Amino acid sequence: MKVIKEKHPLLMRWTHWVNFPILSIMIWSGLLIYWANDTYTFTIFSVTFIRFFPQGFYDALHIPRRLAEGMAFHFLFMWFFALNGFLYVSYTIISGQWRELVPNRHSFKEAWRVVLHDLHIRKMAPPQNKYNAAQRIAYTAIIVMGFGSLITGLAIYKPVQFNYLAWICGGYHLARIWHFVLTIGYVLFFLVHVVQVVLAGWNNFRSVISGFEVIDEKPLPAIQIQSDETNEKTE
Repeated sequence: MKVIKEKHPLLMRWTHWVNFPILSIMIWSGLLIYWANDTYTFTIFSVTFIRFFPQGFYDALHIPRRLAEGMAFHFLFMWFFALNGFLYVSYTIISGQWRELVPNRHSFKEAWRVVLHDLHIRKMAPPQNKYNAAQRIAYTAIIVMGFGSLITGLAIYKPVQFNYLAWICGGYHLARIWHFVLTIGYVLFFLVHVVQVVLAGWNNFRSVISGFEVIDEKPLPAIQIQSDETNEKTE
């Protein structure tokens, strides 16, 4: 018997979908800033072996050096990114949804079983409530990454005014590296997330849009139903 069950509250769905265009603009504008000053390389004894974006990349795509435009968009949408994240985290804490999101002591062991199941190495799917162990770890990690992006971003944006943040990050240059690494992490997370959504199927995707999912519930055996009715009469 198919039953409609509520899965995702409205605010969690709203912040989830709003975060996608905001983060996309943040990454695009961040690349405009980076392309204006392409500094990250793999260099040994003044010999550069690898550049993150080789010169042929710029020549082939005619990449513009729009530093001012990139900074304007990046620092504007930073506030929307921070506000959206604040709403999401606040709601999960107040509503108690964090209990289903934060990993527990069994999550890391069960997450490995989820990976093996997704790779079709393990046949039996690990136990899952609203989120499985791998999702708990990934979704918690993305929140920590968002907080890290804000800290490192502010340290880069105002290194004098927020000198204590720059100090926490290990200095201005290290803060830039952390900020860049976190951006790569977002891209990798997005790619894996999309693959997982495809593997999970339409029912899971629909629940993130509507908030409800359709599940199959097996009817109770006749003996159990009669037992329940007997208990009710006794009471």
